[in-house]
Parts: sequence; C-alpha cells; structure tokens
Amino acid sequence: MAEDGRPDWELERQLWRSGAGTVIGVDEAGRGCLAGPVAAAAVILPVRNDWPYRDSKTLAPAEREQLARRLKDDAVAAAVGWASAREIDEVGILNATHLAAGRALEQLGYPLAGTGLLTDYLKLDFPGPVLAPPRADRRSFQAAAAGILAKTTRDAWMRELAEREPAYGFDRHKGYGTPAHRRALERFGPCSEHRLTFAPVRRYVKEPVRPVTMRG
Repeated sequence: MAEDGRPDWELERQLWRSGAGTVIGVDEAGRGCLAGPVAAAAVILPVRNDWPYRDSKTLAPAEREQLARRLKDDAVAAAVGWASAREIDEVGILNATHLAAGRALEQLGYPLAGTGLLTDYLKLDFPGPVLAPPRADRRSFQAAAAGILAKTTRDAWMRELAEREPAYGFDRHKGYGTPAHRRALERFGPCSEHRLTFAPVRRYVKEPVRPVTMRG
C-alpha cells in the first residue's frame, strides 16, 4: 500500500520477483451472507499507478457501479465465477469460494502458464505462485478491482432474486443477516436460495439438513 493509503503494485512485485510473468488479482463477495451464491472475480490490469480502484467496502454503491462499468474498458481480462447456495451447503463456504474462484479463472480466457495469483486471503490450489495476504483488496489495484467486480455482479444477481422472492428484501440487504432479513426468515422460512447449513437459517428448516461434506 502506498504511503497515502492507496493500493499499489508491491504485492504483485513480490510475485514478479518469484518468476511470475503475469499476476491475476482475485477477490470474492458474499461469503458471509445467509442467502444467494458466492461470487469471485479475476482481473488483470495494465501496470499504472493512477487507477481509481479501491477496497469495495469503502465505496458507496453508486461509485462501485461506476468503477465496475469502467473496468470493462480498463482490464486486460476480467471474469466472474459462482458457487450456488446448494454448493455452499454441500461443500462448505470456504470450499465453495474456492470453486467460484476457480471458475472465474476458467472464464478469464487468459493463459495460466507462468502466471501468479494474488488473492485476498484465499489460498487457492494454483499451478503458479500464489500470494494470499489478508486485506489484499486494500493493498493491490487488481485485488480491489476484482472485489468491485464480484460485489457489483453479485448485487445485481440479488436484485433479480428479489423480484422472484419479494418477501425477503434481497434488493436491500443482498442476503446478509440484517434484522429485517432475519424477521422475514422467521415469518416465511427459508426460500430455495437460502444457505440451509448456516445456523441462522437452519433453525427455520423443517427437515433435517445433511451435514457439510468437506473437501480438500
């Protein structure tokens, strides 16, 4: 991170020094939600020091959306991968996040040979060098851009879900466990997009939920 608090390229430089030719930034959105999929994005940016991309959690929604639109022109390559609520129940949220990240890399359409991976604390199985420090999205332009893309893409998906399941207010809280969301769960029970193995949801499930099968 630069002295002024902005992201920079120092994490990528560590991977370049280890032999990586290109570095891909990866970040996710939706790990802590009670409903909906988890999304992960993979991004490659040209090396510049004036990018406006920042940690998505520090940005207003309108600013995130504006930057996500800009990213389509700025990025060398960018893609989003998903893991569904049922996959989260099947393999657990960490493994499902890894699935989503792997699918984003597959969708990226960029050669992975000789490539390094920079992620926000996701220790992914990858053929090249991987750097996974906490809060990478505060320190790296590429991880920040990936976080913005994952967040805005998932938010759009949740707004569409709100049209199909209007009782839960998904357009407002995006599946997070807000008081309003928990009240809706108590009143209506879970819908098909709720994560049934998550404790705040499981208490409202009438049938027993099969335990998570851990993989990897």
